[in-house]
Amino acid sequence: MSRIAKSPILVPNDVNIVIKKNRIYVHGIYGKLKLKINDCVYIKYKKNLLTFNCDDNFNKSWMYAGTYRSLVFSMIYGVKNKFFKILILSGVGYKAYINENVINLNLGYSHVIEYKLPNGVFASCNSTNKIILSGINKQLVFQTAANLRSYRTPEPYKGKGIHYENEIIRRKEAKKK
Repeated sequence: MSRIAKSPILVPNDVNIVIKKNRIYVHGIYGKLKLKINDCVYIKYKKNLLTFNCDDNFNKSWMYAGTYRSLVFSMIYGVKNKFFKILILSGVGYKAYINENVINLNLGYSHVIEYKLPNGVFASCNSTNKIILSGINKQLVFQTAANLRSYRTPEPYKGKGIHYENEIIRRKEAKKK
């Protein structure tokens, strides 16, 4: 039995939720999101409380209920506040700049890498070595950050590459004579 699924979600007043058949729609200040719910999970919404229940005939239904509870909670948080992910480029000559919806990265390769941002993800560069990604869809923002990081992951000797803001990179000791 899932403990996560048993805890209800308190919905803020400025977030609207509509449940139709097996879909849930969440509208907030920053936008709207929708999610298709599995048939074995039942959602009840009354008096600003969302409760999740499951079909007892299906073996793994509590697992699904806990997963969907987490997904819906992330949707509610995303439309009320936004999700942010900060990437830092560390290395000599590593730069990033944004043209409309495309991030251009200079990462020591012979060419400039152009990454087109997906719909719903916005980026800003305060300096040439810091990228701030934001959006209402948690999965999309974090996946975009992971895709950008994959172009040059931090190496363990000098720490050069793209890393998250609070990420701790384990350093290796250099060879000794």
